[in-house]
Amino acid sequence: MSTEVVWVDGELVEAGAARVSPFDHGLLVGDGVFETLRVYGGRPFAWRRHLDRLEHSAAGLGLPLPERSVVQDAARAVLDANALTEARVRVTVTGGVQPLGSERRAAPATLIVAASAVRAVAPSIDVVVVPWVRNERGAVAGLKTISYAENVRALAYAQERGAGEAVFANTRDELCETTGSNVFVVHDGVVCTPPASAGCLLGVTRGLVLELCRGLDIGCAERALPIAALRDATEAFLTSTVREVQAITAVDGRALSPGSLTARLAKEFTALVTRDIDP
Repeated sequence: MSTEVVWVDGELVEAGAARVSPFDHGLLVGDGVFETLRVYGGRPFAWRRHLDRLEHSAAGLGLPLPERSVVQDAARAVLDANALTEARVRVTVTGGVQPLGSERRAAPATLIVAASAVRAVAPSIDVVVVPWVRNERGAVAGLKTISYAENVRALAYAQERGAGEAVFANTRDELCETTGSNVFVVHDGVVCTPPASAGCLLGVTRGLVLELCRGLDIGCAERALPIAALRDATEAFLTSTVREVQAITAVDGRALSPGSLTARLAKEFTALVTRDIDP
């Protein structure tokens, strides 16, 4: 097999030969959900939490899902076929073959699993607040769907301004999230992140960092924050499956020094991965 092998609807195929119907609802209208997992030493991290969230997102869209064991076996097959040990795995489930338009009828879902070698992530990043907002009351708020056109546009906006990530406020001008990460800010020694009511996706790494804070007696809170709280923070960082814990070094061009709490949590997260592959 080639070094690029993927799983599509029950079988391994070379990526160049993989086919999805032009009537697949994921392609037509973005009707689908996904999860990305980090693989350490050949073992996917936090499988249970990622599968829990995949089920939550699918339920929010009314999508059927394969059994957990099918998804996990497909991921293992893809990792083995590509001889990957340090990697990222993406699991995508779409509404399958459907009529043109938004209507969805009873049909088998499409399952795609792909993997790639993980790229090194810088320890810090600059961010830009974009002029568009998340709708915290929208039908897909808090769901990990494949409708990412807003994120593509926002990230391009940030990169055009020399930043590596884009930050969204919500309709109430509160801090929400980035295109692919959760945001944490430190104020008066307390590590704060927006709550679900802000409209953000509740990241797996986000949840683990909050648990680490509580276990280490570091003050933490899920709290509605004005977007200005990011610019005024003493330190701030992003969390995601691939980024892990990444310090923010500038917001809209304003320098922000990486802080001791960010460094400590980054170190503690690395230690967590080492001691528990499925926390």
